[in-house]
Amino acid sequence: MAHTGRRELALPVTVGALLGLTWAASLRGWMTHLAGTESSYTWVGTFLCLLLPGALVGALLGWAEHLRRTDDRRPARWLALAPLLFPVGVLSIPGAIPHLIRTGQGSASIGMVLLAMLAGYSLSGRRAGWWRIVCGVVGFALVPAMLLGADTPKGAWAATLFSTLYVSLALACAIPLRRHKTERETSCSPRVNET
Repeated sequence: MAHTGRRELALPVTVGALLGLTWAASLRGWMTHLAGTESSYTWVGTFLCLLLPGALVGALLGWAEHLRRTDDRRPARWLALAPLLFPVGVLSIPGAIPHLIRTGQGSASIGMVLLAMLAGYSLSGRRAGWWRIVCGVVGFALVPAMLLGADTPKGAWAATLFSTLYVSLALACAIPLRRHKTERETSCSPRVNET
């Protein structure tokens, strides 16, 4: 029985890790476009501080989806913090924190992840609808801003790439916050009047 549970867990975690790695590699491509000829690749910066966190975030969110779909009552809400591994990875590059303090470079990764988490919360289906609307408007504001700012075909491509990466991150951020399978069944079951 435990062996079956491990096998059921392995698939969403593996798929999540693959999707997270793909997402991070795509983001690196977008970053290359932004930096142009100044862009450089290093084993530590690219692989250890960006691609590895991408795979870890994906695996953790895959685990959250597994917990959400099963009848397992272990809380998965803390897994909503998994995307914070992205800025942790970026800031763990040697010299990144002093560079952030001096120039502000690196703050975009922090802001992007926090806004995507806010956007993900707006999609979670929890709490008051008006609060989720506010979170969604703030969280998704980057998407139209990026798309409207594109004035060349290459700029439109870059804006589309960023926007699709951002929306997919927001959708992934919603996973640990969505209703658990048993919560949905409880909220949908008819109430019996006790008299």
